[in-house]
Amino acid sequence: MKHETPLLDQLESGPWPSFVSDMKAQAEVRANNAENIEFQIPQDAVEDLLGVLELSYEDGTTHWKHGGIVGVFGYGGGVIGRYCDQPDSFPGVAHFHTMRVNQPAGKFYTSEYLRDLCDLWDLRGSGVTNMHGSTGDIILLGTTTPQLEEIFYELTHKFDQDLGGSGSNLRTPADCIGQARCEYACYDTQALCHELTVEYQDELHRPAFPYKFKFKFDGCPNCCVASIARSDLSFVGTWKDDIKVDQEAVASYVGGEFPPNAGAHAGRDWGAFDIQKEVVALCPSQCMKYEDGKLEINNRECVRCMHCINVMPRALRIGDERGLSMLAGAKAPILDGAQMGSLLVPFIKVEEPYDEIKEVIENVWDWWMEEGKNRERLGELIKRQGFQKLLEATNIEPMAQHVQEPRSNPYIFWKEDEVEGGWDRDINEFRKHHQR
Repeated sequence: MKHETPLLDQLESGPWPSFVSDMKAQAEVRANNAENIEFQIPQDAVEDLLGVLELSYEDGTTHWKHGGIVGVFGYGGGVIGRYCDQPDSFPGVAHFHTMRVNQPAGKFYTSEYLRDLCDLWDLRGSGVTNMHGSTGDIILLGTTTPQLEEIFYELTHKFDQDLGGSGSNLRTPADCIGQARCEYACYDTQALCHELTVEYQDELHRPAFPYKFKFKFDGCPNCCVASIARSDLSFVGTWKDDIKVDQEAVASYVGGEFPPNAGAHAGRDWGAFDIQKEVVALCPSQCMKYEDGKLEINNRECVRCMHCINVMPRALRIGDERGLSMLAGAKAPILDGAQMGSLLVPFIKVEEPYDEIKEVIENVWDWWMEEGKNRERLGELIKRQGFQKLLEATNIEPMAQHVQEPRSNPYIFWKEDEVEGGWDRDINEFRKHHQR
């Protein structure tokens, strides 16, 4: 049954591509291929999807209802149950479950894999996909309960592919393309992402956390997957030594021989390159100066923002002593508003089998699972109990990099073991020092 969709039609009238057009095209494909494909879910599922969405626009409310846990045997996550509250009017979407598929590290695919995956979903699902969801997964939108085990069997046996995470568990870890294609990557994001995905399979598939927990891996501070804003534990590549400077290349940028920003703005005349205005003055820590034809960097003050390297990539390069920083507590608005990640580990080397990194992760989890309230993200727990509690739980010594600004509260609260005997101990140490 074809539904009239005047409100949805308006969404196709703007200058940008519309998901409505894509859904209409998919509905037509299914209508025209009924003789060639033995669809395992209703042929008019996508047409009914358009119809129920139009009704939602008319009524100003959703027509998807809660109720019923659905999934595959042995897994508590990976399938999100969707049930329509108007099954008589829209039988094609009476159930319309979403499946999350764990994307490969770096999102590398062969064309054969993608064709086979689309064939599977055309047969056993609606054919509607989202490449990729905000967590990173391949999102397969719309199938029925009887098809879940069939799809899962084919994914694991034919594709060697697992489901992703959903619910109060470890969500599917996601990474940038890393050293496979990027010259800025400070560690192998794909290797670390894959290792932690495999290591923490139980946490990914069997929800036992207070709420969702996300890993994201950025190879450098450019943060192409925005881990610093979107993950409970963010892994951002960095370096400890100095930025490498090629003064001849600097002169070539200043002289106009090399285009800034790797030529990204080709086609627009921005005028002559001004290194003082476009690089030095924009340094957030003011650690650079350009004098007598040379660029100097006070690397002790550098905050690794990447701006100067992005503008002059042929003149400036990341350092050689590479690793990553770990940040904790980022999230979108759930209970307490959006938060960015707070620096937890300023620098850690990325070396197999990654035991140091895993120790930090597991200490964080132990604290969060013990102290976190139901549906409380890690960032909200940090805000409620304080960052010092997180440092204590992870056995990380406080350091200057943890402090954004000097304290403004004049009150200092001491622990009992710091007070009891602490003064006498300090006096004795002082006397010993001066006696020597």
